[in-house]
Amino acid sequence: MAFARVNGVVLHHDLRGPAERPVLVFINSLGTDFRIWNEVAGDLQQDFRLVLYDKRGHGLSEATPPPYAMTDHVGDLAALLDHLGTASAIIVGLSVGGVVAQGLAALRPDLVRALVLCGTAPKIGNDELWNARIKAVTEDGIASIADGIMQRWFTPAYRTPDNPDYVGYLAMLTRTSREGYAGTCAALREADLTESTRALKLPALCLVGDQDGSTPPDLVRELASLIEGARFKIIEDAGHLPCIEQPERTAELIRAFLREELQA
Repeated sequence: MAFARVNGVVLHHDLRGPAERPVLVFINSLGTDFRIWNEVAGDLQQDFRLVLYDKRGHGLSEATPPPYAMTDHVGDLAALLDHLGTASAIIVGLSVGGVVAQGLAALRPDLVRALVLCGTAPKIGNDELWNARIKAVTEDGIASIADGIMQRWFTPAYRTPDNPDYVGYLAMLTRTSREGYAGTCAALREADLTESTRALKLPALCLVGDQDGSTPPDLVRELASLIEGARFKIIEDAGHLPCIEQPERTAELIRAFLREELQA
């Protein structure tokens, strides 16, 4: 566990795997922290150098006052990678993490060797959605919207109180900082990276759970169509967080993509 003050914010991060191997950077989704990647990271850390971090307002990272802009999240990651001396990494981003990954590839192409974009799009949701989410969280807390979020995150088979993992991830969501959650909702509301993502020229893999209730497969397929040569894969029996419901399959697809595209 480590902390660094970069871009005006303290970020919690962790380094795993051999230092000499290709670098994979994992970005978490809205309302989670980097522990959502633990099982995927466990499958990959023998062959890759892993950077995991909690984005601004999430996990153990500092929650600055909202609202945030997507450029805040992008600038945070760029500054962290500069701080760590990391360049030309494979960036793996889930949901808002995938938007951050797209933004980093556009603004700092020197830092990005390839993209793995999971359950994401260049634009997610609309003003009505995010304004309602911000209002609910600010006035009544994240618990007030948690049931609807969990329905979009997980398949019905996983989403049961008899599943201790489900109960744990519900706690992760509801214990997220209100400021961090609302701030990132504002960043998502304002972000539309369609044109900058269309201009990207780099290897990309787009993944989505077959039961993703937040960014359905057709939306992620549209994202893949923006990036020349991008691969698109659907992960069966998974919702919005396949790294949790199907970690072995998620890691397998990432490994195969990197082996074929980068000989990593």
